[in-house]
Amino acid sequence: MIHEILPVGALQCNCSVFGDEATREALVVDPGDEISLVLEVVRRHGLTVKAIVITHAHIDHIGGAQKLKQATGAPVYMNAHDQDLQKMMDVQAQWLRVRTPEAVEIDVAAKDGDRLVVGATEFHVLHTPGHTQGSISLYIPAEEKLVAGDTLFLGSIGRTDLPGGNFEQIQRSIHTKLLPLPEETVVIPGHGESTTIGQEKQFNPFLRGL
Repeated sequence: MIHEILPVGALQCNCSVFGDEATREALVVDPGDEISLVLEVVRRHGLTVKAIVITHAHIDHIGGAQKLKQATGAPVYMNAHDQDLQKMMDVQAQWLRVRTPEAVEIDVAAKDGDRLVVGATEFHVLHTPGHTQGSISLYIPAEEKLVAGDTLFLGSIGRTDLPGGNFEQIQRSIHTKLLPLPEETVVIPGHGESTTIGQEKQFNPFLRGL
């Protein structure tokens, strides 16, 4: 499967473009900004975007979703528990001192256990609250990959001091939903370098004792 990771926007959010080589269907995760770069990847591989997935409603992950939706016509998936946070986009823009992005309508409420299919590849939705109440991760068994949003990072976990954050909850999400995945699973976090489940089990200081 085609997979390109684009760090976009002021906070360098990792936007993922997944594409099936046979059907040329694509799924885009967290189009936070710089949609022209995302569309260039889509065009270069001859892809058609079938779904846009938002791991959580922070501005750096959702800010460009409406532009991408307008350009592709693809439906937008997000967990319903982040609706209130999505309505705070103007407040979030003030935090970063940036312009408020155009609001995007959520087409599908992504729930724990949902499966999205791109070509022959399944993307499993895992509800992993804690960074925000509606945070989700996407597990792709056939690719041995996990798109973790801002839940799990290389050597760290998502911050919980913003609206909707809860430290005990994020620990529980990681412990019950992510750490049971195969240790060779590659973790693509919302920002920064990729890691693996096995590496985080062994070395992540925030997960010791779990």
